[in-house]
Amino acid sequence: MRSLLALVLMLWLGALCRDGMDDWIARTELPVLVQETGTEVRDRSGTLLRAYTVEDGLWRLALPPAGVDPLFIEMLVAYEDGRFRSHGGVDVLAVARAAWQGLKAGRIVSGASTLTMQVARLLEDGATGTWDGKLRQLRLALALERRLDKGQILSLYLGLAPYGGNIEGLRAASLAWLGKEPQRLTPAEAAFLVALPQAPESRRPDRHPGAAHAARDRVLAHAVAAGVLDEDTAQAALRDPSPQRRLPVPQLAPHLSDRAAALGPGVHRLTVDRALQASVEALAQDYMAGRDPRLSVAILIADHRSGEVLASVGSPAYDATKGQGFVDMTRALRSPGSTLKPLVYGLAFDRGLAHPETLIDDSPVQFGSYAPQNFDGQFRGELRVSRALQLSLNIPVVRLMDRMGPAHLMAALDRAGLHPELPGGQAGLAVGLGGVGLTLWDMVTLYGGLASGGAVQPLRWRADDVPGAPVRILQARSAWQVGHILAGAQQPPQAGKRGRVAWKTGTSYGHRDAWALGWDGAVVAGVWIGRPDGTPVPGAFGGDLAAPLLFEVLGRAAPQSTPLPPPPADALLLGNAQLPQHLRRFDPPQAAPALTVTFPPDGATLAADPMGVPVKLRGGTPPFTLLADGRVVMRGSRTTEMLAPFSGPGFTTLSVIDADGRSGRVSVQLR
Repeated sequence: MRSLLALVLMLWLGALCRDGMDDWIARTELPVLVQETGTEVRDRSGTLLRAYTVEDGLWRLALPPAGVDPLFIEMLVAYEDGRFRSHGGVDVLAVARAAWQGLKAGRIVSGASTLTMQVARLLEDGATGTWDGKLRQLRLALALERRLDKGQILSLYLGLAPYGGNIEGLRAASLAWLGKEPQRLTPAEAAFLVALPQAPESRRPDRHPGAAHAARDRVLAHAVAAGVLDEDTAQAALRDPSPQRRLPVPQLAPHLSDRAAALGPGVHRLTVDRALQASVEALAQDYMAGRDPRLSVAILIADHRSGEVLASVGSPAYDATKGQGFVDMTRALRSPGSTLKPLVYGLAFDRGLAHPETLIDDSPVQFGSYAPQNFDGQFRGELRVSRALQLSLNIPVVRLMDRMGPAHLMAALDRAGLHPELPGGQAGLAVGLGGVGLTLWDMVTLYGGLASGGAVQPLRWRADDVPGAPVRILQARSAWQVGHILAGAQQPPQAGKRGRVAWKTGTSYGHRDAWALGWDGAVVAGVWIGRPDGTPVPGAFGGDLAAPLLFEVLGRAAPQSTPLPPPPADALLLGNAQLPQHLRRFDPPQAAPALTVTFPPDGATLAADPMGVPVKLRGGTPPFTLLADGRVVMRGSRTTEMLAPFSGPGFTTLSVIDADGRSGRVSVQLR
């Protein structure tokens, strides 16, 4: 009461000494007006995915001017400071009224604090029940009004007002108590958010729901009296329930959000679709419920036409400890198992080593000390290449790898922008069976390239990133042939009535990793299941464990499946009997060995040497003719090693033709 009378006296004295008062206000030092707000991660449409507290643990989020419902502003001003838009920081009439009422009652009946004075108190977090505290608040309020406009002052209030616990500011409050942004509020919601800062702890709805509800109703009644609401609207609002518990601030895409937040504070916008992300996160939790708690799952979905990541799940539960949920398994290096086989077949189609209808032998074979075995230990004899891929047989793909050379597979992975890790430092024939470390991110990138006609486009997860240029690793006809084969595999029962999907599963050595990847005409998705520590998961197979989840993921990503593309014009759509003789059987005993350029690998970058570019061949019938960019540079060579004349820096295509007309070629970059 004494401080209120002192304020009246101060204002009276200031009116008598206007020049002194002006100088006193002008010399006021303002506190820091820019307050730290939490980092935010938003989806492709700007909807909040995840938010972070500021350093002192407070939930305080940036609030754009257009992010507040105008009704809330009108109710706030009417209830807190009816003459806010006309006074200069202190409402003299309100002060006089409060003082007169206090003198008559012998106690404080009503307050006189303006919104500007409340901002002054919030900025300095100072006491206002003492003479010096009230004086400082008055001086700062007057100074704020002189240096800021009304909109800026109101923004400061909306960003700093306390809403109970560690919640500050209207936006954090609306998310925590209402579960929504404050851009569109009902009258009842707006009244609740107006009332709470007056007594943020004693009106906390999770602790004192009755007090919060009563305060809300008083704001509604005041809004009617002030002409902000009509009676019918207020009566309807009174029947609305009030919040009674605190809701979690959105925490979607935690791993990808952490990755964005590590780039710095502020607002980060991702290519992720919030609804799909929430759906797939819930699916991952449901699918893994009841399984070994040490298991984790990773899911990645992208639009293979643009390279945009639509959803990313790094684990079934971010805070799970046994499954190491904090580890983002979309980026963990794992053995891809059989999921690399489609690329091996595509490269073989590209080089004219095989065709989907080519017959290939699935029988015991040995390459030096290496004797590959099929996963089930059986041999199927001669069968079509397409069927060998659908059955994911090991021996046929190793035969192709031996003919082609593992360096060509590694060069294709490098060209695709992936980062394969070789356990022994050198690629052997087993690399095509998963003997290399790759991430789910890598594999979805690769399969997106297969889906897009052999042109790999880097995955893009930040909305502001410039799309990368596609890099071709396969001819369009070879990529289509691979997709056509994979789309012919029988889908699991969980697939329902989905259209054609090109898909492949994989299981790494020792059952450590279960994979499933697939695409339709628009989206590509990948699923990985295993233990983050790399220990075996007995009985885990990609076909049994990961494939059903893949088709559920595809169903949520694209409920209406986009058809796969038609074959390119140059695709050779023939049965085995109509194929050229050398494509009817792979490596038949009576045929001369096929011609393959084993060095340099296709797509390699080499240092220019004036002596020439070394070229090494395997198979073929001499003599050989060597061409550089279609120009004959050597004839009649009978050795499988030769030097192609140096043609200067840039891209060069080296071609070799043998005596039987068979050919091989590679494209390299000379530096």
